[in-house]
Amino acid sequence: MARQRRQIEIFSLSFLDCICCAFGAIILLFVLSKFSESRVIENVRTDLKAQIERREKELHTIRGQTVLIDRELTEKRVVQSESRQKLARLQGDLTAIEGEFAASRDDAEVRNIIEGRMTRALQKLTEEMKRLGQVPRKRIDRSVGGIPVDSEYIIFIIDTSGSMQRAAWVTVQNKIRETLDIYPKVKGIQVMNDMGEYMFPYYRGKWIPDTSRFRKRILDTLKTWFPFSNSSPVEGITEAIRTYYDPGLRISLYVFGDEYSGKNMQGAIEAIDRINLADQRGRRRVRIHAVGFPTVLDDPRGITGVRFATLMRALCERNGGAFVALNHSHGLGSSRGFRIRF
Repeated sequence: MARQRRQIEIFSLSFLDCICCAFGAIILLFVLSKFSESRVIENVRTDLKAQIERREKELHTIRGQTVLIDRELTEKRVVQSESRQKLARLQGDLTAIEGEFAASRDDAEVRNIIEGRMTRALQKLTEEMKRLGQVPRKRIDRSVGGIPVDSEYIIFIIDTSGSMQRAAWVTVQNKIRETLDIYPKVKGIQVMNDMGEYMFPYYRGKWIPDTSRFRKRILDTLKTWFPFSNSSPVEGITEAIRTYYDPGLRISLYVFGDEYSGKNMQGAIEAIDRINLADQRGRRRVRIHAVGFPTVLDDPRGITGVRFATLMRALCERNGGAFVALNHSHGLGSSRGFRIRF
């Protein structure tokens, strides 16, 4: 007898239980994944917020540093601009100095040519006079108001102290102009103060060429030239003689001052005697002239003005020059009591 097969039901209770469990597991996984995703997102948001805050702080710091760098850059640009301006001024000064030296060289060359021609002409004239049996006349010693003006080189030594600047500076400029006028043409000029400080330092140890341009420049510079002074001409006289004496040159010093602050007047005279030596005929190396200004004579300190006059009168007398004293009306009176003008 044939066995009947058992009929299998696909959608039995057991199968449905499995299916439900599977769906439940899927739902549970889905719920769990959603819950963990929110926590991950929250953590990510927290991390991003912290990073943003750090970046904002860094940005703020960078902006502050940028401001400082910009400020330093601006300051450096200003310094660079000032340096360029100074460089431009120095280059201009250098060009001017080079031009002056070039002009000096040109003047010297012209003078050498003229002197050479004059020497040759004088030799020819002397030979002709000898041939005719004549003797050249002796050179006449020129003077103005008793002051010899036969020098070929002149040096101004000017007291630049406060008393001179306050009471006599305009008169000083006028008298220097007048002194230059009595020397229409010399071979060299120099200007220093009573301490031996040069008006034009780049001409230290050399002669300023005598041109109308340099004469005007000397007078223009004198208006604002106020180096320190100790109200004693001894240093300037000493510097001038030691630096510029030459046995072949005729040199005159012109001392402009109002006071002598030194204590040992005789010592000063002897010190100058030792460097401005006399030859066998008693002639000194350089002449020393002086102009005295009465700026402190009415002051309780007026004794320094009297000492200046006494010192310079002695020096001028011993060194072949003349001492000239100005009165309060700015006239000129000589040490011998008569009034003169340059």
